[in-house]
Order: sequence, then structure tokens, then C-alpha cells
Amino acid sequence: MTDSRVKRLAMTLMDATTDKDPLVHEQIFSALCYLGAAEPEEILNACEEYLRHHDKLAYPHRIIILRAMEAVVKSSLPHLDKSTAKIAIFLASNEMTKSKDLILEWQQAASNVLVAVGRRFINKVMEEVLTKFQPGVLPHYFIVQTFANLSLANVFGMVPFLNSILGTMLPMLGMAKQENMKAAFCYALQSFSESIQEYLANLDKAPDPTVRRDTFSSEISSAYEVLFNSWLQSREAKLRVAVVEALGPMSHLMPSEKLEEQLPRLLPGLLALYRRPSEAYYVSKSLCQILEASVDVGSRSLDTQLDALLSALQLQICTPLDSSMSVQLKNHNEVLRCFTVLASSFPDRLLGFLLPKLESGSERARVGTLTILRQVINSASSQMEIKKPFILSAMKLPLQDNSNKVKRAVVQLISAMAHHGYLEQAGGEALVEFLIRQCALPGDQSSQLPRRHSLETEDLTDSHVRDISVNTLFLLSTTVDRMDDVLWPFLLEFVIPVHLSNALAPLCKSLVYLAAKKQEEGEEDLRLHYEANGSLPSAYALLGRLLVATSQPYRGGGQGAAALRLLGVLHLSIHKTLEPLWSKKIPALVEHLEANTQATLSQAAWEDQLLKFLQETLMTISDATWTCQLTLEMCRQLSSYNGSSSEKNFLYKSIGTSLAACANKDLVRKQLQDLLETARYHEEAEREGLASCLGLCAVNYLDETLAKLEEFVKSDVFRKSAGLFSIFKDRSDHEVEKVKSALILCYGYVARHAPQELVLARVDADILRNIFLYFNTKDLTLKLCLVRSICMICQAVSHSAQAGDFSFSRKAELVSQMLDFIKAEPLDSLRTPVRQRVMAACMYLVLLEPPLSEAGRAELVKTCLHSVLGLPSPEGPGLEAGQKEPLWQDTLDALKDLLKSLLQRRMTPPGLQALFEHLGPWIRSTKEHERERALEVSAAVLAFYQEKLNVSAVVPFSTLGLLMALFCPRCTDSLAWVRQHAVDCVYSLLYIQLCYEGFSRDHRDESVEKLKALKLALRDPSVDTLFQACCNIAKVIAKRLPPDQLLSLLLAMLEGLADPDSNCSRAAAVMINSLLKERGGVLLEKVPEILVAVHAQLQEGAEGHVQRAAQQTVYILASQHKAAVVSSLLSHPLPSDSSTGTMWQALAREPILAGQVLELLLEKVNRDVPYKENKSFLRGSSTERVATFLPLSATCALHEIMSVPESGPAVVGLYAQLFVALLLRVSCTVGVQLPKNMQSKERKSVGRGQPPRTLDPCSSAVETLKAMLTQGGSQEVTRALAEAGGWDLLRSTEKHPEGVALLARAMAQHAGPRLPPIVKSLAPMFNSIYDSQRVTTTAFFAELLNSNVVNDLVLLESIMDSMTARQRDPCLPVRMLALRGLGNMASGSPEKVRQHGAQLLASMINGMDDKDDPHNLVALEAMSGLSKLLAFTDERDLRSMLLHIAIRIRPFFDSEKPDLRKSSIILFGNLTKFSTGSCEEAFFEQILNGLVTLLLHLQDPKPEVVKACKFALRMCGPSMGCAVLCDMFQNHLHEDRSLHYGEFMNDVCKHLMQNYPDTLNRLVAANLFYFKSSWADIRAAAPMFVGFLVLHVDQAHGHQLDLDELIAALTVLLKDPVTAVRVKVAETLGRLVTIV
Repeated sequence: MTDSRVKRLAMTLMDATTDKDPLVHEQIFSALCYLGAAEPEEILNACEEYLRHHDKLAYPHRIIILRAMEAVVKSSLPHLDKSTAKIAIFLASNEMTKSKDLILEWQQAASNVLVAVGRRFINKVMEEVLTKFQPGVLPHYFIVQTFANLSLANVFGMVPFLNSILGTMLPMLGMAKQENMKAAFCYALQSFSESIQEYLANLDKAPDPTVRRDTFSSEISSAYEVLFNSWLQSREAKLRVAVVEALGPMSHLMPSEKLEEQLPRLLPGLLALYRRPSEAYYVSKSLCQILEASVDVGSRSLDTQLDALLSALQLQICTPLDSSMSVQLKNHNEVLRCFTVLASSFPDRLLGFLLPKLESGSERARVGTLTILRQVINSASSQMEIKKPFILSAMKLPLQDNSNKVKRAVVQLISAMAHHGYLEQAGGEALVEFLIRQCALPGDQSSQLPRRHSLETEDLTDSHVRDISVNTLFLLSTTVDRMDDVLWPFLLEFVIPVHLSNALAPLCKSLVYLAAKKQEEGEEDLRLHYEANGSLPSAYALLGRLLVATSQPYRGGGQGAAALRLLGVLHLSIHKTLEPLWSKKIPALVEHLEANTQATLSQAAWEDQLLKFLQETLMTISDATWTCQLTLEMCRQLSSYNGSSSEKNFLYKSIGTSLAACANKDLVRKQLQDLLETARYHEEAEREGLASCLGLCAVNYLDETLAKLEEFVKSDVFRKSAGLFSIFKDRSDHEVEKVKSALILCYGYVARHAPQELVLARVDADILRNIFLYFNTKDLTLKLCLVRSICMICQAVSHSAQAGDFSFSRKAELVSQMLDFIKAEPLDSLRTPVRQRVMAACMYLVLLEPPLSEAGRAELVKTCLHSVLGLPSPEGPGLEAGQKEPLWQDTLDALKDLLKSLLQRRMTPPGLQALFEHLGPWIRSTKEHERERALEVSAAVLAFYQEKLNVSAVVPFSTLGLLMALFCPRCTDSLAWVRQHAVDCVYSLLYIQLCYEGFSRDHRDESVEKLKALKLALRDPSVDTLFQACCNIAKVIAKRLPPDQLLSLLLAMLEGLADPDSNCSRAAAVMINSLLKERGGVLLEKVPEILVAVHAQLQEGAEGHVQRAAQQTVYILASQHKAAVVSSLLSHPLPSDSSTGTMWQALAREPILAGQVLELLLEKVNRDVPYKENKSFLRGSSTERVATFLPLSATCALHEIMSVPESGPAVVGLYAQLFVALLLRVSCTVGVQLPKNMQSKERKSVGRGQPPRTLDPCSSAVETLKAMLTQGGSQEVTRALAEAGGWDLLRSTEKHPEGVALLARAMAQHAGPRLPPIVKSLAPMFNSIYDSQRVTTTAFFAELLNSNVVNDLVLLESIMDSMTARQRDPCLPVRMLALRGLGNMASGSPEKVRQHGAQLLASMINGMDDKDDPHNLVALEAMSGLSKLLAFTDERDLRSMLLHIAIRIRPFFDSEKPDLRKSSIILFGNLTKFSTGSCEEAFFEQILNGLVTLLLHLQDPKPEVVKACKFALRMCGPSMGCAVLCDMFQNHLHEDRSLHYGEFMNDVCKHLMQNYPDTLNRLVAANLFYFKSSWADIRAAAPMFVGFLVLHVDQAHGHQLDLDELIAALTVLLKDPVTAVRVKVAETLGRLVTIV
């Protein structure tokens, strides 16, 4: 019986192989394997029987069964019975040969079964297969294929059969006509040959050690004849490849003489196949094996084939290679292996062939040849040892190749050569030099090292070649021992040439490493021996070159640090005295470089450090001859840097430093002459460098430098006609201007660097006299040089100790020349730094004596302001200094510095006022960018004035009022930066006033200091912020302003009302209103007319001070006549316009008034009916509801008033009345429409072009309630509702109660102390005549009962009674909400639940039995509430109802509504807490009844139901009497943690069957019910549940199960439309084997 059930399971699974889904196929395969693991013989027999009886089954389905058979055989092979093996062999043999046509997958699967069995039962397999391998009869394709695979799978078992197989096979070769059959024979011969070779290689382990190679030689030779002579000529590529693959292994088994005889035909035949690129890899692989076999037998005929062989192989190497195609890479490697084989036997012939190819004109040929040479040098080093000179001599032409691919190949070859001693030979230096030249190629500093490229990369760049070369040079220096003597000190010869600059960093690094290595080996003295090697660079050349390279430290991969380290290594070779100095200085310089980056390093400071380092070096050496030699060497190096301006500039500075240290005056004069005559004046950097050089030289040689410049001035270079100097005779006018520019710059640098005690005597006579000759120019370069020189001269004069006694006689003339330069600049753009440089020069000039005249000062200020402030904006306004264009920011900073220097000469109020007379029009400009610049300059000037002011006696600040009036309105300018600068100006003015009053400069006034805090607030452009700031500023000014200045301030402020900037106009209005408030004056007549007039004025669109004045008027009127004002404003039509709103808002300014107005409006809201219906006395019907006017208008007015922050105190005083009235107002306006006359007004107002102000009664009430909560201090309530979407819910007709609940929850959380009066006012509304108000009231109290704040309410008992009474309310939502509230008492008042448990439980059970509840909404609330109440209910109150409740809720577990499923399941979980005692056994039955449902619904499509099931299972765990299951439920079923359902169910079923095996039938029957579930995931889970149950049940209890019924149900479910279900069914069918 058992066998038949296993077979039945297998048959059921095999019947399902017709399924179209591949996932199901795989699961059927796995299930059959699972069955096979338990009962291999039974399953193999079943598979055989099924295939035998279902002869018509399509082959794709047969494949699944055959694959399963193969897997079962492999897993049970050691224990497989012979008879079963024979059955499997016979079946597979028949399946494999059933069809004469080739059906690859099917027959391959059958063949695989034979091969699997053959690993152990080789004789049985061969016995069967050989019956279908008869002499003279062409066998089936897969018979041959099976022989081949068997020979590879079972070498020792198969080789003894091969002799007879080959004997039978050979005659068949001629019978094969089809290409695929021939290919099968080739594959078999290849496999046989490989198997024989493995057998012979392991004879010590073989069963028959007497087997020899010649045992198979004759058969292999015969086969070779057919394959080579006949089949190799086939047009079918697949056959040719099969033949080629077979020939390689066969060549090792052929007789030596046969192989020797065939080589002259075999090799050309194979080489001819290279014409087909797709077959190249197979040819190369076979060819390599043939060559190895030929070399092994010492073939002589190979010599005659060598030339053709080499040519063909070289062509393969030269073929373009696609690195993305692995077969091409394999071919490349196989060809290189061929060259390795040939190199070991024919080294001379190979080199004789390769070396001439290096001279080929083809790039590919050269690259290929170099690749072959690298392979040969690495793999056949012993044969190449004596060939080194020939190989090196052949490298001359490749070293000159310009192709990047050839260069890379050469670099790779050099690396191989270095490891094998080639670079030590004569000619090795050329290879090293080539490598260094490649290191000097231009590199991309921003990119990372390139990835490893294939041999045929098309985009190989100079940068890639350089990176490879740099890495190679460093590797040679650090990893190849024999390279030390080759590279040291030879690499030094390449340090000096500037064209090799990019190689400098790797060169220095290699040299430093080599030097350190030599020191480690005991060679202490690394001094260079020039007598032994005259080509080494001199010490002067090395120092000059490396110092200049260090000036650009991050170029070329970090050449600065590398060059410094090399200098440290070479200190003895530079000069013997340098070691103490350099051992301290060089590490410090290197550390500084490494602590910075190119972005953070200050180039000027770094160059100064290097020049100081050079100066200290020369002082340490203290050798005049040595210093002169260094100077001459650096001068000689100048021409080498013509392409590198920055390095040449530094070299000039180094020359100047050296000249200053030189003791030979004649040499200094001669070098200065040479430098002036040979400089490339058309290059700006060269002019700068030359000037720096002469300036540094003048430190010690001022007179000599000035003399040379004077001499140069008198030369003919400055004449337009051809001069006497031949080097200048062809210069154009433009070039002459460049020479003049350099000369002028030289004078400036000389003044800057010359000794301070000498410079004053030379300024007029020797420097300015020559500079004044060239002011009449339009050349930009010359202008800039003139200005810079003037700057440097002025700085030199001002820094001199005698500057105070020096009178600059030509100062006014210089200032005039500077202003001419500014006036010549275009007013529409800023393209050059002329303005900035001129103003900087004027700043220094102004400070020198004598002072400028008044007219001169005015002209200077006016010209500079007009030239800078009037420029068009280069960028958007409001940018910080660091964000502006550098040239513009520098120019503006120069203007500030100039004005400060002018002010410093006249630090008085009239001097300040005179300056602001020029700045005033710019400050009031209508253009934003002009105001911003003017205020920024003003703030800087006033801050400077405040900082520098020194008052010796109390004097009046007579211009304070005028200046205050200039800046105060700007504190509310439309531009944020203008506002902040204006506050800075006011701040400075007030402190200047304090200083004039006698306070010390460091005194800090508390009121003035408040302006600092205002400055940050002024970034906010909102009107409220600016208004507050303006008021605060006005208070500060009013407090500190002297009485005599008040009138002038007020008069000037009045003029500010006409300011074009509305913000500034508003600021003036605020200050004026403040004055009016102080002086009083209230209008009390004709309130309605006044309000109409104010409204009309506001309708004009007036803003700013006019609007504030209007609000002030309304406020004053309302203070005296609030009832009249309220009535008048309420009569305004709806929807109200913005002007009416502004007037209402004015009433909120003062709390007492605001409270009185709010009480009046509340009376209007509550007194009238909220809406009217089209038909009277029909509440609750579908009739349309229309809002009434007066409550609606009062609601809008409340909103306007409570939208003003000042209304807060009044709202707090009326908090409960406002809250209840507005909440009920919201409830009465949900779904209520506007009257038709108001709707038409809305449309007309839009038609007249006025801004639309829509009005919705409910939205108006909600917004008013929101404003009331905000102003009443309950911002947290409004925020909580906004985050939860509560405000939208309050407006919703369907979800209004949810919104009310959110509001109640927020009130309980954030406004608890305010609830008692609210509850008292709201409780009577339980009996309201309006359904909407009862729903709202019940919803509010229901949620309120959810909070513990309810315990503080005196009316709690009456509220609970009212909620209980609502169960009889005719309105279903009210009944539902009442139950919700009673359930919520568990959270809010658990003590009350304990007192009234029986009453509450009765209410909930009644709710579950509500007859007027078609959609179970009341039942849902009852279950949810009951779940909450259970935790606080006395057990005796519940025990009598426990089973009734459990049975009543059970149908809801599988409800279509997820809320019902969730609530019923949670309630069931909570009920388990009461299952102890007398109910324990009965409730355990209920748990068992629901267990399957709960476990399956863990796969419920709704996440909330899944969480409920997890909770219920956790609660049921302790009641199940199984500690392990309980722990599992507690540990794995966390609500927010994901669950691996399959693993969990496996463990659950294991413990269920261990502890409750008798429940198997019950659990399986429950699962069978869910086989028809509407949810696919549950349909899939149910069979899996069953599968795990039967997997873990013991045999005794397993037999209780009705397997026939189960298998029948699973068989039906196996046809489910959902793939996942079918997969689980197949899996379960496999598991049933454990109980059958």
C-alpha cells in the first residue's frame, strides 16, 4: 500500500509536468528529487513506468523527469541497487535512442542519466550501450556522445573499453555522412585521447598499470587520417572546430614516426584555418598541443615548417584584439604559448624572424613583435641569455616610434628586460632614457590612474603612457636589485632639461629611494664624482633647477616635495657646509607642502620661503666665487624656461636674491645689463619677473641698479626710429610700450625693496623724474604699471622713518594724472583693474604731505564715486563679498579705503557731512545696485570714523539729524543688504553722538546695542518684521537724539514719504505716526461715515503709512463706540474685501477692546439659526441647506480679528465660549451652501477685475476655529491637526467625526486645563435638535474619554450615562460613536471601567447584536471597544459571556472587510487572558478552531490584519500548553518585524506535531477549507501548511490522515491559475512521502 502511495504522489507530480510555467517545472523537479531522496528505487521505478506508459508525452515534459532521475541517481549512487540501476540504464538508453532525429535537450538528459549511473555501474552501462553500437551500423549520435562523456566522468573504468570501442568506431568514420555525426566522433576521439593521457599520467592509481601509449597508437593514427584528410576540409564550421579540437590531444598518442611524417601536412593544414577568425582560438590551442608533442619527440621536420609557422602566429598576435571578447583573449594567450614552445627549441630562428619585424612600417606588427619578445624574454630566459646584445641593438627604431601603442609595448618590454639583466648591458642606457622621456609626456593631473587597457585600446593617450611609464620607473627603482648601479647617478642627467619637467617628480622619487637604499647598504658618502662621469650636471645647475621646480610644488605629481627631498640627499654634492642648515630647513619645507594642497597653499608666501631658504643657503656657504657661479648658471638657465612663465618668474627672483648676495659689483652690473637687454618684454610674467629681480638686487645694490635703469632709459629703445641697439631696431610701437612698462615696474620694485633709509633721497631725483615721462599714454599695460609703481613708491615713502618730514612736491599733479586714468575708463563696464589700482594709489597719496585742496578733494571723491557706484550691476544684488566677482569686489574695497584715507585727514562733523553730500544722491538712488553699493561704502566710512574719532572736548554733532534722516528710512529698504548696512550706519552715528557728548569710545549704550540684534532680523523681508524693526529703531533714536535735532529729523522724514521705495516710505510713516500718537487728537463724530471713508481710502490700494493711519483711526473710534463700529462693519457685504478685513484687524490691538468686540460677535453667532432649509421642518432629509447672513458675517469678522496676534489675550479670556460656539458652528456648516444672492456677488466681484475672495461657510468656520486656537495659545493643537490632516477632515461631509476626534485628542494632549469649562458648555448639546451637533458632540466626548484628562472632569459620570443613552439614538453615527467612547474609557478612566464593567460589557454585546446595522459598523465599534475594555474588566463579569463572544466573532475572521477581520482577531487575542479556570478546556478548543485561520492570515494581503494575527497568536501562546510554541510566538511575531513565513511555519508545524499529533486530521481539514480562499497568498500558504504538518508528523499518527482525500484536493489545486499556488502544491506533494 505504501509503495502505491509513493508512486501515486510521483505520478501526480509527473502528470503536472504539462504545466506551462517554468517555476512549476522546477518545483516538480525538486519534489521528485525530494521523493527520490527518501525512496530512490521506488521513484526511479515510478519514473521509468510513467515514461514507459506515457509514450506520447511531449519531450519537454520528459526532460523534467529525466533530470529528476539523474539527480536521484547522483544523490543515491553509492547505495543504488543493481536491478534499479539496470532499469534506469535501460530506460535512459531507450529514451536517448527512441528518436532517430536529433532532439538535443531530451536526448542529452537521457545521456546524462547514463553517465551518472556509469560513474559506478560502468560495466552495466557499457553492456547496454554497446548493444546499440554494432559493427557496420552507424550508431545514434548520443551513443557516441555518451561514450565521450563516460570517458571523462570515469577514466579508470572507461579506458579499458576504449581499445574495442575504437576498433568498432574506426570503420564507422567513413560511414558518417551528416556533419553533426562527424562532430560527435571528433568529440569522442578528443575525449578518449584526453582520458587516455590522464590514465597514463596516473598509472600508479590505475586498475591496469600495463596500459601503454602505443596500445592506442594505431587506432588513433587511423582516425587521424580520416579527420585530417577528409573531415577537416568540410565547409561546416562546427565540424572543422571539432576536428581541430580533437587533433591536438590525438597528436600526443600518435606514433612518433607517424607524427613526424604528418607534420609537413598537418601544420600547413591547421595554419590555413586561421583565415577564419572565429576558429582561431581552437586552432591555436590545438597547434600548441601539436607543437608540444612534436618537441617532445624531437621532431626534425618542424624546422622546415618554422618560417610559415612563425609568420602565421605573428599575424595572430598582430590581429586587433577586443578585450571584451574572452575567446580572443584566450587565442592571444595560446599563441604566446606557441612562441614559448618554439623559443625553447629554436631561439636563433625565432629572433632572426622577430627582430627584423621591429623595423616594419606597420604599427600592429611592431606592437605584436614587442609583445612576443616580452613573452619570450620572460618564459625562455635561459635560451635568450646569450642573445641580449642582439635584442638590445634591435631596439633602436622602436625607441624612436611616435605611436602610443608602440611606446606602451616598449615600456612593458623594458620592464621585462630589467628583470632579466638587459639594462645592465651596453645600450641599456638608451632604454632608460626612453622610459624617462615617456614619464615626461603631458599628464592629466585631475584623473586617476587609468585602468588596465587591452592590447588594442583605441583611445590610448599620452597621459596613459605617462602613467604606465611612471609606475614602471618606480618599480624598476624599488623592486629590481640589479638596477641600483644602472640608475644611480645616471638618472641625475635627466633632472636638468626643462622639457623633461613632467618626469621630474618620478625621477626625484626614484633617486631618493636609490640613495636611501645605498645608505642602508653601508654607502655613507653619496657625493657625486664628476671626474668619473663628466656628463653629470653641476652642483649649481642642480640647485638652480630643483629650486625653480620647487616653486611650483604640486605640478607633475608633486614635484616640489620630491625635489626638496632630492636636494636633501645631494647636500654633500651641492656644498659640504650645507648639511646642518638643510637638515632642519628642508624637512620643514616638505612638511609645509604636505600640510597644504594646491588650493590652500599661498603661492606668494611659499616663494618668499624659498627665497629666504636660498638666501640662508648662500649665507651658510659664504663663498663669493660659488655664489657668482650659481648666479651665472641661473642666468644661463633663463632661456630654458621660455615656455613656463611662472617658473621663469621665480628664477628671476632667485637671480635677484643671488645678485644681492654677490660680492662682485662688476658681475652685478654686467648681469643687470644682460638681463635688461635679453628680456622678452612682450610677456607680462617676464616683465614682472625682471622687475622683481632688479628690486631684490637693489636691497644691497641700490645705486648700481638705479644707474643701470638710467642708462637703459637713455637708450634708443624708446625712440620710434631704429635705435642703436640691434636687439631693439625692429621693435614696433606696441613693443616699445611693453619695454616702457617693464622699466616703470622696475622703478616701483626698486623703491619697494630698497633700504628705507635710502629711498626718500632717491624718490624725486632718480625715480619719479623718469616715471613722469610716460604718463601720456593710452596703453593699458603701461597705465597699470605706472599705477602700480606709484603705489609701491608711496608705500615705500610712508614706511620710511622720515616720512613725516617729507613733502611730496608733485602730489597734486600725480592725483590729477590718476583721475585722468579713471575718467578714461568706460562708464558701462568694468573690464580692467585700472579703477581699483588708481584708487589704491590715491589712498596712499592722500595720506602723504601736503594735504589736498578742498576742490581737489571734491573732484577726487566725485570722480571715484561716479566711476564705481554708477557702473551697471555685474551680478544680482545682495551678494556677500566672497560671492561677488573678484575684480568688482576689489574695486569697491579700494573705493572704501580711499574715502577712509580722505576722512582721516579731516575727522570733523563738517568733513563727514561734506563726504555724505557726495554720497547722498547715490544712497537715495532708484537703482537697487547703486543704493546697495552706496550704503555699503557709507557703513564702512562711518565705522571708520567711529573707530578713529578722538574727542577732546564736548561739542555738538550738528549734522546728526540730517544724517539720521538719510539712513533711517533705508532700514526698511527692499534690499536686505541695504537694510543691514543702514542699521550699521545708524549704530555708528549714535555712538559718534555719544562720543561728542563726552562718553569714551569704548562705552556701550544698552539701547544702541539693541540695534545689533535688529540687524539679523532685517534679513527677513516680511512687513511685520520690518515694521517692528522700524519701531524699535525709532525708540532708540527718540531716546538718544538731542532735542535740538528733533525738528530737522522730522522735517527730513516728511520728505521721505515720497521715497520711491515703498518700504522706506513705510518707515517714514511709522515714525510720523509715533509722533502723532504722542500728541493725541481723536475724531469722535459720525462713525459710519468715517468708516465708509476709511474703507474707500483703503480701496484706493494705498499701502504703508496710509494703511496704518487708517487702522489707527478705526481703533480710536472703536475705543469709544465699539457697538456702533461692530454693527457698521457687520453690515458690509459678503464676501468681505481686504479693506474691510484690515479694518476689523485694527480692533484687535488692545486686549480689553478686543474682548468686548469678541463678546458682541459671539452673541451674533449664537443668537440666529445657523442655516435655513428649502423645506421647513424636514431636518435629516436631503434638502439643501443655506447659510444665514448674520452668523456668517460674524464668523468672518471673528476670523479677521483673531488672525491678528494682538488678539491673543482677549481670546484667552473667552476661550471656552469661543471654542464651543465655533465647533458647533463648524458642525452646522458642513455641506451648507451660500445664499444665491451672495454667490452672484462673488461672480460680479470677479467680473469687475477685483481679486477673488471666495467664501465657503464651513471653511470660514474652520479657519476661524483655527485662528481662535492659535491666538488662544493652543498652537500645538493647530499644528497637531495640520500634521494629521484634521482640518480637511472637519470640512468633509463623510469624515467630519474623524476630524472632531482628532481635535479632541489634540485638546486633551495640549490644552487639558482648558477642558472643564468646555465640557460644561458642550454637554447640553447631547440633546441638540440638530443631528450634526449631536454627532459632533458625541465624537468629541468619545475621543475625550480616550484620554486620562477625563479623570479631572467633574461631569464624567453624567457623560458616561449620556453616551450609554445614545445607544438608542435614531442616528447610526451617534450610536457608533457612543460605543467608541465607552470603549475609550479603558484608556482614559480604567477605574471607572472596573466599577461599571458589567454595564459596559452589556453595551458592547448589545452593539454587536444591533439589528439596524447592515454594514456591521456598530459591531465593528463594539468589538474594538470590547478589546480595550477587557484589560480592566473583572473576570467574573466576563466569564459567563466568554464562549458566546468567541463564537459570535469567529465568522468575522474571514470577512471580506479588513477592519472586521482585524478587530475580531484582536478581540479573540484579548479574550485568551480570561481562558483560565473552568473555561480553560473549552477555550482551548476555540484556539484550536481558530489556529489555522490565524496562521494562514499571516499571509493576509492587508498589513493591519497580519499585525492583528501576530498579536492574537502571541496572546494564544501561553494557553496552548507548549512552552516552545509560546516562545516562538513571542520571539518571532513582533508586529513591526518582517517574518520569514516558510521557516516559521516549518518550526510551528514541527512543534504542533510533537505536542499535539492527534490534531493532524483537524488541522489538515481546516487547511482544506482555505484551498478555495479568494486570496492567492492564503491559497498558497494552506498547502504549504499541510506539507509541513506531514513532514513532521510521526508514522503512527500520519496513518490517521485520509491521504486519498488530501491528494485529491492537492491534485485539484495543482490546476490553480496562480503560479505560486501550483509551486507550493508541488512542493507539498513531494513532502507527503514522509507519511506514505
